Amino acid sequence: MVIYELTKHAQSRLDERNDISLEWVERTLLNPQRVESDERDPKLIHALASIPEYDNRVLRVVYNPTENPWKIVTVHFDRRMKGKL
Repeated sequence: MVIYELTKHAQSRLDERNDISLEWVERTLLNPQRVESDERDPKLIHALASIPEYDNRVLRVVYNPTENPWKIVTVHFDRRMKGKL
């Protein structure tokens, strides 16, 4: 299990969108299918993974691994990535 903390923004995204489970967030952090650097903030990492239980949509988890615990900044399904992982 990954030790992480949600920012207020990330928590509000999860609260607004009942279709993203914490299990999927953790799975994406532990086993991303793709990892990208953030274009604006070099401390942030984008972890992406296809979620089979949700029509293989791609979950994007943006987090800061330099903090302890890791700080999750935001989470969302990335429509542009569907079918690309």
